[in-house]
This record gives sequence, C-alpha cells and structure tokens, in this order.
Amino acid sequence: MHVPDGFIDAPVSVAAGVFAAGAVAVSLRGARRELDERTAPLAGLVAAFIFAVQMLNFPVAAGTSGHLMGGALAAILVEPYTAVLCLSVVLLMQGIFFADGGLTALGVNITVMGVVTVVVAYGVFRLLTGLLPRTRRSATASAFVAALVSVPASAAAFTLLYWIGGTTDIPIGKVFTAMVGVHVLIGIGEAVITALTVGAVLAVRPDLVHGVQGALTAPLKLRVDGELVDAPAPTREPEPVTAHRSNRGFLITGLVSAFLLAGFVSFYASASPDGLERVAADQGIDEKVEEHGAADSPLADYGVGDIANARLSGGLAGVIGVSATVVVGTGVFWVVRRRREDERGGSTRSDRENA
Repeated sequence: MHVPDGFIDAPVSVAAGVFAAGAVAVSLRGARRELDERTAPLAGLVAAFIFAVQMLNFPVAAGTSGHLMGGALAAILVEPYTAVLCLSVVLLMQGIFFADGGLTALGVNITVMGVVTVVVAYGVFRLLTGLLPRTRRSATASAFVAALVSVPASAAAFTLLYWIGGTTDIPIGKVFTAMVGVHVLIGIGEAVITALTVGAVLAVRPDLVHGVQGALTAPLKLRVDGELVDAPAPTREPEPVTAHRSNRGFLITGLVSAFLLAGFVSFYASASPDGLERVAADQGIDEKVEEHGAADSPLADYGVGDIANARLSGGLAGVIGVSATVVVGTGVFWVVRRRREDERGGSTRSDRENA
C-alpha cells in the first residue's frame, strides 16, 4: 500500500511528514533501550527481510494482489521503537531508489505503513500474550491476529488522511468500504507470513523474539507454609561464546533467505495491482496521480534499466535492494546502540566524579 504522489494534497502531506519525522525521532530515542549487541544486527536483518518479502505480491481476489507490510513482524521480533525505524528505512530505500511510494508522500507512507501497523500490531500482540497461555503456539496465534488486525487498521488510517486531504472528490464511505474490505483479505496473507516467520524463529531461537521474552513460561512457584509464592529468579550466567556463533549463523541464514526471496522468488510474484492501486483505479482516486520524482532511477520499478532480461533485471534489483537495506539499516541501528553506550558511559563517569 505505497501511496504515490498526488493522492493526498500538499498541506496534509506536509503534516503527515511532520508527524512521521516526530515518530522517527521518538523511535530513535526509544530504540536506545531496545537495541543491544544482539538486536542491532537482527534489526538490520528484519529490515532487509521485510524489503525482500514486500516484493512478493500474492493474489487476494480477481485482478488484485497484496504484499506484506511488515509492521507486526518487526514489532514482535525487535520491539516497537526499533520496528518503526525498520519500516522507515525500508520505505526510504523504496521511495528513493525504486520509485515505490511517492517522495512527497513519504511521510504518509511512514505514518500509515510504519507507525500505525506497528502500534496496532504490538498492542494487540501484547494484549493477547497476556491473556493466553504462555506457550509458543499461543505466541504464534497472537502474532497471526496482530498482523491480521494491523493491515485494515492501516487502510483505515489512509482513508482518514484521504478524507482530510484527498485530491479527488470521492464519497469517503465508498473509499473506506473498498479499502478496508480488500485489506482484510490482504491482512490474511500478512497474518500467515507473520505467523510462519515468528513460529519458525520461536522454534530455533526463541530468545530472539523480543516481543515474548520472559513470557513463554509461567514463573516457578514454591509452596511455603501452605501458600504458593514465586520462586527466586535464577542468577543469570554469562552467555557462552557459542551463543554468539549460533547468533551469527542465524543472521547469515536469514540474510541468505532474503536474497533468495528478492533475487529469485520475486520473479513469480503476482503482477496484479495491489489493494490501494485497485481501489484507486476503481474509485477514481488516481485521477491526479503524479509521476514519481525518481522515475528515471536505474532501479525504478524493481528492475535494472540496462538489463533486458526481466528475470535477471528484477532479481539483480532485488539483491541490490536487500544489500542496501541491510547496510543502511544495520548502520542506523549500530549508531543508535553506540549512543546508548555513550550515554551509559557518560552517566558512569558522572557518578564517579560526584562520588
């Protein structure tokens, strides 16, 4: 659901850009608490994986397709502040280099696809994991529902922005019904992809699913004087070197999977317009659509301009996109993590000086 230039007027686009910039600023600060030595490279991988899977449009109805938004997946794997940054990096790369999502609509896209999906999905996921039994199956089911709800919520958010600043005079009720209706179907695909991915990670590395850390097992109880009380938490031992090696292996496996999806599987993606494109064409929302500012980019429309072979062109563009996203994303997350360490170091030095 990448909103192009021309769907939303300039004042609302600017307002959405200001809101998105504020959300990114808040997320940069919040991510300092979420990122550490392990989660920083994982966040870069999540961004690259979302970029790759977003190239895989799947059919949802006659002549209509959908693709992963990724807000739920990112929020569950790396927590909400970092998730907003992941989606922002992906949308920035797509808009600048691949002409996917308008440049003046970048704030709209970050708001709708990044902030709304992350906030809604994370809220639903934490609510469900708090109510359901603390098992991997429940966590996977919670991920399914969270992803399913986040997509029509994103469609409703776009409808609200269109109601305020749409460039064509279309009855908002028709837009809402069409947008939410088709995105409920897309949400099912999103839910399946999210649940399968979260379930797979839970099966091999549950410690890397930060949305459920400490929530998969009930606390140990001891009976003292006839009453059940929480057992003392075990002392945490230093993490062995082998854990870092297995973490590296997990990251490499994930990155190779992203390359395969973007470089090979994407060729078989549905060529039908996605949900927003279909609704825009049917309802006349696209009457004032503008040409993308990066339409002349050598990677526009996910193809390398000088390569005639469609399979090779699309696959190479996908590999370039995944590579660029993982480099930029990991760089951003390492900088944020470094700021956290610098702040801790500064606090420690201040405490010593005051002492």
